[in-house]
Amino acid sequence: MQWSEVMDKVYQSWQTIGKMISDGVAYLSEFSDQLIQWLVALFAQWGVPEEQRLLAAYGSLYLLATLFVVLLVWRMVRRRKRRAQRVVLRQPPEVVGEEKVVESYKAVSAAPEIEPEPLSFYERMRSGLAKTNSALFGRIDALFGSASGVNSDLLEELEEILITADFGMKTTQLLIGAFEKRATAEKLTDPSQLRQILKEETCRLMTLNVEPLAVERSTPFVLLVIGVNGVGKTTTIGKLAQQYTQQGKKVILGAADTFRAAAAEQLSVWGERTGVTVIRHDEGSDPAAVAFDAAKATVARNADMLILDTAGRLHTKVNLMEEMKKIYRVLGREIPDAPHETLLVLDATTGQNALVQARLFQEAVGVTGIALTKLDGTAKGGMAVAIGAELGLPVRFIGIGEGVDDLRPFDPEMFVDALFENR
Repeated sequence: MQWSEVMDKVYQSWQTIGKMISDGVAYLSEFSDQLIQWLVALFAQWGVPEEQRLLAAYGSLYLLATLFVVLLVWRMVRRRKRRAQRVVLRQPPEVVGEEKVVESYKAVSAAPEIEPEPLSFYERMRSGLAKTNSALFGRIDALFGSASGVNSDLLEELEEILITADFGMKTTQLLIGAFEKRATAEKLTDPSQLRQILKEETCRLMTLNVEPLAVERSTPFVLLVIGVNGVGKTTTIGKLAQQYTQQGKKVILGAADTFRAAAAEQLSVWGERTGVTVIRHDEGSDPAAVAFDAAKATVARNADMLILDTAGRLHTKVNLMEEMKKIYRVLGREIPDAPHETLLVLDATTGQNALVQARLFQEAVGVTGIALTKLDGTAKGGMAVAIGAELGLPVRFIGIGEGVDDLRPFDPEMFVDALFENR
């Protein structure tokens, strides 16, 4: 068919449609005129004055049209509700996505609403480590299942898997060395046994001979929180303040981050939320002066604990590190042996860069513990293993969500169980 023939057919179709519309409008107009004449005659029989008959006829016609539209809309709404009820009665509520339909089902069935049970911390950790588990366990399980024994090919591929999960080169070599030694000595080839050995050696690298964080060992206990910008320091401090307050401890917060705009305001919001006093100065003030006043207030008010926020210092800035050392000196003069814990907050999503930060901060100010945040947003959970294996630093807390209860003390065995769990 030629293009001109196609255009002719389209033109003819439009002409036909146009004629139909024109005829319809003409018919409607003729019908309206007849209806108006009939109404005028009717009002004449009823004794309506002649000058008002035409107005009354048009008013009546408008009223009838309005009633017709209202009835049409009502029928559509009623039909939709009936259809929704029929769908609900045929399907369980979880299959139906509409909220109104779910409510209708509840009204029809009159079944008592059962609230879901709150998840345990292990279940939340398991959920938070899902990305790492998917990247790690699935590949390891496939590797062990297809291998005939522990050989160079298996070890090479295992090394690649561990590095991808951000265990780090040094930690990976330590782990593979211990794994190969045990597997060879025990002559193991069963995938489940090989996986168990890898799990046990991973846990051994994380279980350090380090004194646990016990805030009761000193009164008041000073917890200094450090780290670069954006890792979640202030949020971590707020969550810690709420958790320790719920344990019955009197906590004071020190807003020594005077460089970042609104940092003190953010900490003050956490203070209001948790009912904790916040010691702060104006923006741009000397952080050591804030530390001094916070330490004085902690002693004067017989508080159990001081948590001190600091600016997001880059570990490559010498002058900022010197400022940090000044804070150490001020705290040590006011409270014996303070700070009792220097907690470095790291973002797990930054991978090996977090390990570099930990190493340089440890060299500069003597880090004693790690808080690892945002583990639920990364497939690089092996970073927690690398920190313990390479730096000998304990992971004190891990963050696996936005809720207050999603920041918890770190349990190496629970962590490894969630990391290697077969799902």
